[in-house]
Amino acid sequence: MLQQRRVVVTGMGLLCGVGNTKDHVWESVLAGKSGMAEITQYDLAGHSVRFAAEVKDFDPHQFVDKKEARKMGRFIHFALAAAHEAMEHSGLKVTDENSEQVGVHIGSGIGGFDIIEREHTQLMNHGPRRISPFFIPASIVNLAAGHVSIRYGAKGPNEATATACTSSAHSIGDAFRIIQRGDADAMIAGGAEAAITPLSVGGFAAMKALSTRNDDPTHACRPFDKDRDGFVVGEGAGILILEELEFARARGANILAEIVGYGMSADAFHMTGMAPEGDGCRRAMMAAIKCAGIRPEEIGYVNAHATSTPLGDALESQGIENTFGEHATSHKLLVSSTKSMTGHLLGGAGGLEAGITVMALINQIVPPTINLENVDPACRLNYVPNKPQEAKINYALSNSFGFGGTNGSLIFKRWTE
Repeated sequence: MLQQRRVVVTGMGLLCGVGNTKDHVWESVLAGKSGMAEITQYDLAGHSVRFAAEVKDFDPHQFVDKKEARKMGRFIHFALAAAHEAMEHSGLKVTDENSEQVGVHIGSGIGGFDIIEREHTQLMNHGPRRISPFFIPASIVNLAAGHVSIRYGAKGPNEATATACTSSAHSIGDAFRIIQRGDADAMIAGGAEAAITPLSVGGFAAMKALSTRNDDPTHACRPFDKDRDGFVVGEGAGILILEELEFARARGANILAEIVGYGMSADAFHMTGMAPEGDGCRRAMMAAIKCAGIRPEEIGYVNAHATSTPLGDALESQGIENTFGEHATSHKLLVSSTKSMTGHLLGGAGGLEAGITVMALINQIVPPTINLENVDPACRLNYVPNKPQEAKINYALSNSFGFGGTNGSLIFKRWTE
């Protein structure tokens, strides 16, 4: 059996409700800044939930001209912005010589929800002749990956994962495996989402999945707190540049971290709820740990999926407890939910949080879980409440779980060579 190739992270681009660049996002989460505020993108009349974590002061025309921008959903704009930052950060250049070995894998849970709603309104109000000829390519999930590949001339593997809130974690994990087995030398991987729309927010509200703290948005998302009442919709993107180690070294890349583990599982239990005792997430974490070839107690930090839902946080916490045992219950393992600040990017969450996890490894500091005032008795771990915590971390794990019981865990290793 051939030895699998090593895969490293050489660049990242992050964009969400607390910042429009990786550095701004990192500074904001360390400062415990909340990105939640009243929604500005549509008329809130009649809506039971009136706040979200919108991306602020974003100008898509910095990344794509006005004519082309009209042919794309907002999630594609976000993907292009994050990919631009990631490519600049990595210094990777796609050339005629390497183009067939550079691929793209960008996921989204929903895709162009804004375009779907806009064109449906056109259909209802004006008939089918008024539907835009760009409706389909502006809205389908794989066009984020498509546009990024076109932008950079990346002719290698091109894929898009749509596995609900695990989409971009799966995209990064699958890109890792593509490089491991030699089907590409570099991948632009992650996810993007722009689902702060009337139908999307209204739909999640109808499920009773969202926080209803309209009078206090900044304190609405409170993972692991006994008074949590639902998640807050966020938007944005997270893109990583992954490269085969020797390919990166040959071009003199600045290596940020190594990706060493990837695990997947299915709950096979319920269309929206998690399996009892967090069993599905436990199996995903254990699969990632096995893939990495390490012991559970070597993990120093878990960036939890924890969205601030009453059932989900407790079950994930139990799954972490069952995975790490005394390492977790002794509070040696640090666990935090950065969704408390960024909101839940749905299919873009795993990409954003993978980037934040890498930043934690680089800086040896764990961002906090804010708004954690009264810990739920069912949640018994160290959730880094309200303030960041310095720590010696060699390995960090990022969790993502989605409707349909689809789970993904990624493990990154601190780069020391």
